[in-house]
Amino acid sequence: MITIKSKEEIEIMRRSGRILAEVLRKVSEKVEPGVSAEELDKLARELVFSMGGRPSFLNYAPSGGEGYPAALCVSRNYEIVHGIPTKKKIIQAGDLVKLDLGVEYKKLHTDATVMVGVGKISPVAEKIMHVTKECLDLGIKEIRPGASLNDYGRAVEDHAQKNGFEVVRDLVGHGVGHSIHESPQIFNYADPRMKKIILEEGMTLALEPMINEGSCGIFLAEDGWTYKTADGKLNGHWEHTVVVTKDGCEVLTKE
Repeated sequence: MITIKSKEEIEIMRRSGRILAEVLRKVSEKVEPGVSAEELDKLARELVFSMGGRPSFLNYAPSGGEGYPAALCVSRNYEIVHGIPTKKKIIQAGDLVKLDLGVEYKKLHTDATVMVGVGKISPVAEKIMHVTKECLDLGIKEIRPGASLNDYGRAVEDHAQKNGFEVVRDLVGHGVGHSIHESPQIFNYADPRMKKIILEEGMTLALEPMINEGSCGIFLAEDGWTYKTADGKLNGHWEHTVVVTKDGCEVLTKE
């Protein structure tokens, strides 16, 4: 069941998205060699609370048990998503860093991810960072009433493969709003099942292409949260929350 948000709910999510975008910008500016991921998480947490929001990921427990121990996900290089921001995870020159944050504001959530290249990064890191962002931008252009989610997935997959990369198939985007994760699952590749999901005005979606330098294979690390590329090669990940509008869509997670 895909929920349709009211104008009032969308306005609240718009405010949530602006908070999120501002926090990610400020945290991104602190990503430099020698900084720990724990420091970045602390800053993100303090900023979200100071702006009247609450970190959506903090203590998030989708399957019960212990929840996620931080506000911010900090994933580096071959880490794809949900990297735990520990004190021992020290940012190094040449790293490709992904900062993933969710913000709850007045009981409504938004979700976004940005990438940061630390100092001089390798040509392939530079390429995957830009191509993944292009995949997201091209996918967003397909979001409009009457379109199917398959149109989005095809746009992402085609651009990734045209540039020599592979789409992660075992991790997906999602609906967002009343919960940080809502229906539907959003594949970043063409799939007949996605043809059945027709977009309507008022739907709110977290679109997040995850693109690998090598194979599409992934595995879950021993910490139970962090997903990594199976071959140890680089991953790219960008994300925005959007709302389907009368004529297309609006990106909510921008300042």
